[in-house]
Amino acid sequence: MTKVRFTHIGGPTVLIEFGGWRLLTDPTFDPPGRTYSFGWGTSSRKLTGPAVDPADLPDIDAVLLSHVHHGDNLDDAGRALLPAAGTVVTTSSGARALPCPARGLRAGLTTRLTAEGRPPIDITATPCRHGPPLSGPIVGEVIGFALTWPGQEHGPLWITGDTVDHRALRRAAAAIRPGTVLLHLGGVGFPGTGPLRYTMTARQAVRLCGAIAPRTVLPIHYEGWQHFRQGRAGIERDLRAAPGHVAGLFHWLPLGTPDQIHL
Repeated sequence: MTKVRFTHIGGPTVLIEFGGWRLLTDPTFDPPGRTYSFGWGTSSRKLTGPAVDPADLPDIDAVLLSHVHHGDNLDDAGRALLPAAGTVVTTSSGARALPCPARGLRAGLTTRLTAEGRPPIDITATPCRHGPPLSGPIVGEVIGFALTWPGQEHGPLWITGDTVDHRALRRAAAAIRPGTVLLHLGGVGFPGTGPLRYTMTARQAVRLCGAIAPRTVLPIHYEGWQHFRQGRAGIERDLRAAPGHVAGLFHWLPLGTPDQIHL
């Protein structure tokens, strides 16, 4: 069994610590107030700042970056952290676009992190569809990450990345059989795209988690931005209507305070 510390910094940004490793997901550390363009006429304003100042972070061994082209997953302050990180793992196209070295993965490919005195971590990219069907060329390449290492008792740690529920995602999740899921929610939408959603809603998450039955689900990517259409209150409302065995899987990480989970 591995004791893992999760510190939710805000949005999709989480510090993950175990076995001497310090991993950071989708670094976003800009202050609030700026409006970011996401392309094709879409944009969003950042409403809250990070719960941890980047100056207070420990040395980061690896950044797991689901995609490089949206400011709510990689902003200017987050980008400034990348050169000092030991390893950056992201999409194949993202690795080519970054000004610093990075390992680029496509869904289904695996890379390994190793360091003396620490357990090796295998990182497998998982499929994401960051919007409705056929939206891939518009929204760009996005991946999630399944992490496995020796001593996991309850299955891999899965970071879904920005995605809606879709067939390839469900197939990958069933193959991974994750024990703990860092689940990107928020039901992202924009005024010009009507009811279309670009990340999972709570109802989609309930269906997915009911099918794969993880031990723990940690919601992230639901607060701090104007384009999140479903915040914590809306997620909790849908969870109250969900089957009890599924609703009981969800655990809210406190912002800025480490929380320990057994994997």
